Amino acid sequence: MMGKPFAGLDTVPSTMRWFVVILWLLCGLTPIAQVDAAEVAGSFSQGRSRLSVVAGNGYAFNDTYFVLGVGGSYYVVDGLNVGLDVEWWSGGEPGIVKVSPSLQYVFYQVPSVAPYIGAFYSRSYVEDLQNLGSIGGRAGVYIAAGRNTHLGLGMAYESYFSCDETTYVSCSDAYPEISLTMAF
Repeated sequence: MMGKPFAGLDTVPSTMRWFVVILWLLCGLTPIAQVDAAEVAGSFSQGRSRLSVVAGNGYAFNDTYFVLGVGGSYYVVDGLNVGLDVEWWSGGEPGIVKVSPSLQYVFYQVPSVAPYIGAFYSRSYVEDLQNLGSIGGRAGVYIAAGRNTHLGLGMAYESYFSCDETTYVSCSDAYPEISLTMAF
């Protein structure tokens, strides 16, 4: 059995009841205000830039490295950025510098947590060895840590070209990524 649609209004005076009903109808018929695309995309909107800092550890040549990196990107359209990252691997032998241009899309429409997916090419400059190229992909989420600051948590997969497994332990790698990103 269905109840009355305005059953809670039975105890409200007649004029007040009509006022509530009219207000309710007006709210239902009022068009929702258009939100500027830049407000929705926020830190990930067209024309914005990103600066990221990466610090962590890496493992290569049966040695553990301290990895320090910096990167930047530019949003060519809302959510889509092109970037360049540089990492310095120290504390192990041989020394490694890694340069990576990238393309990434951030699903900015999801509030407070913004999933991302991306692809990259890397060129690794390994001391006393031939340079090594690779291609990879990444996926994860950005969590708002401030007005224009996000904590990135994700995973990456990388596959190396012309990789000699007698020199390298593996020619592909999957690893977690943690970053702090600031947009301006």
